[in-house]
Amino acid sequence: MPPAVRRQVLGISAAQADRLLAPHKAGTRRGRCGTKPGGLLKHQIPIRTDNWDVTMPGYLEADTVAHCGNSLEGEFIWSVTYTDIYSGWTTNRAVWNKGAAGVVEATRDVEALLPFAILGFDCDNGSEFLNWHLVSYFDQREKKVGFTRSRPYHKNDNGHVQQKNWTHVRQLLGYDRLQDPELRQEINALYRDIWEPFHNYFCPSAKLLSKDRHGAKIKRRHDRPMTPCDRLLASPDVSEATKKKLRQTRAALHPFDLQRQLDAALRPILQRALRSSRPTGSLLSAPVAATPPIETITTVS
Repeated sequence: MPPAVRRQVLGISAAQADRLLAPHKAGTRRGRCGTKPGGLLKHQIPIRTDNWDVTMPGYLEADTVAHCGNSLEGEFIWSVTYTDIYSGWTTNRAVWNKGAAGVVEATRDVEALLPFAILGFDCDNGSEFLNWHLVSYFDQREKKVGFTRSRPYHKNDNGHVQQKNWTHVRQLLGYDRLQDPELRQEINALYRDIWEPFHNYFCPSAKLLSKDRHGAKIKRRHDRPMTPCDRLLASPDVSEATKKKLRQTRAALHPFDLQRQLDAALRPILQRALRSSRPTGSLLSAPVAATPPIETITTVS
């Protein structure tokens, strides 16, 4: 960008940036809910009534994110997010049209790469999860996986994965429509080889330990920030062989190298997405020559 514009960008405050962007954000619908109730299995899959205060890895929450732009019409790419409640270990996979077969395929691929076994699986009431394909996948094994669902219209029941939809999906791919099916494999390679190692090995987070109300104020107490990898290394339920593999994998990675790989891999994906989709009114929908979208996203991440 020109030097004068660069000086203005570096000197702008957060409040002033919000004021300048307010007219553009006002006309933009930030994401749409694509959950369609799956009513056939609601009586077979129990509702999770506790908070899953687990002390060992293996209990997952899952959710989907629609890359639909401003319209849910037609077919497009969805991201499926899986989050381990204990460690925060998060993986993502892109699927086409969130069909049951695609979600099972994504779940199988994720499970093969997880550093722990799946003990429990919790999801919302969407038809992409509440189907016989996924039920059979978890049920037809020697050690069955506990399959539960959240209460309808209670997003906080899946709060662990809901917050990851922003940090692991929207901050990376934004809100534009991804309607090119060939992008699915490229996005999955980006998730699997770059984005997930960066977050799971190098990005710490704090877990809420307690929440007490004192009159009108709520006092929250968090633990010491740790990466998902560090939480697994500190767990007595993870085998020494798995811990050794985690240490070797982390030693072979470097966060700045991953960031450079991310920039190189993300640019062609977003450029192809912008060319293949009609304008949706979001900040990333402007022509590529007018506003470079890559810097906007990678700076946030």
